[in-house]
Amino acid sequence: MFDKLDDLVEKLNEILKELESPEVVNDQERFKKLMKEQSDIAPVVEKYNEYKQAKQDVQDSLEILDEESDEEMKELAKEELADAKKRIETCEQELKILLLPKDPNDDKNVVVEIRAGVGGDEAALFAGELYRMYQHYAESNRWKIEIISSTDTGIGGYKEIVFMIKGKGAYSKLKYESGVHRVQRVPETESGGRIHTSSASVAIMPEAEDVEVNIDEKDIRIDVMRASGNGGQCVNTTDSAVRLTHIPTGIVIYSQTEKSQIQNKAKAFALLKTKLYDLEQQKAHDAEAEARRSQIGSGDRSEKIRTYNFPQSRVTDHRIKLTLYRLNEIMNGDLQEIIDSLTAADQAAKLASVEESA
Repeated sequence: MFDKLDDLVEKLNEILKELESPEVVNDQERFKKLMKEQSDIAPVVEKYNEYKQAKQDVQDSLEILDEESDEEMKELAKEELADAKKRIETCEQELKILLLPKDPNDDKNVVVEIRAGVGGDEAALFAGELYRMYQHYAESNRWKIEIISSTDTGIGGYKEIVFMIKGKGAYSKLKYESGVHRVQRVPETESGGRIHTSSASVAIMPEAEDVEVNIDEKDIRIDVMRASGNGGQCVNTTDSAVRLTHIPTGIVIYSQTEKSQIQNKAKAFALLKTKLYDLEQQKAHDAEAEARRSQIGSGDRSEKIRTYNFPQSRVTDHRIKLTLYRLNEIMNGDLQEIIDSLTAADQAAKLASVEESA
């Protein structure tokens, strides 16, 4: 581990020197790449420097204990020694986590797809509430949301809604949200006061970049049509909606949120690229199924990952056995404690896997 850390220190110094070069400053592509490398390496080097300082503090404290005759100074040195040893343990653990292989998708924007599951209108209402939950969470991170397509029920719910969240690190925080979300509550339409269980599925997909997905135009069928909806001024009266069908996979994309056919077409192609990229990612996950079972990942989307129990104001994430009794705050977008717990569990599982294979 320490040989790798020394290499990273050297690498960071080389990057900093390169960034001062006029040739690099004038080459925007190279400059951006180096800045990205610097931002990835700098936190590791900073933590390594903390570790080395703690090691030095241990050495200094031991020397004082050997050489000093004053009892008060010795007590201070003992306290400093104990503190420095704790800092070494903490830094070592944090360095192990920082050195874990980084998910190449972590910094990307995400496409979120929410679909109503079992439960009819109640499932559609819950899908709408999940959308608003992620909307509030995105706003708290100063990320932008852009709806790609939606099929609403006219009563505040969605049969399905697809939207993009744009912001640095969006995928790294939301990737654990893929799966089936269950809700337990008494629907407004239930006269007997019985608790019903409904569900909605969530898929989190990293946005695909042009260089990652090549689409053969011969594989695409494009249809244009009039946008549909529940009426009102927001529904277009021109043939601006676009439906793309990717013939080899059968994936169908429908985009109608923009008034321009060109804009809807661009959105539809962007989503198709993301879905095809996600399909490849899923194949890779399946190929590494054994490794994935030991991690909290974005893998099996049929897995029931979380239950929202309204009568008890309880939210339970079944993967990590985490239960929180503050449902209202969570539904209003306060997801950070859940996301931090999932991230920590995933890191712990990956560390254990690395240590087993070492």
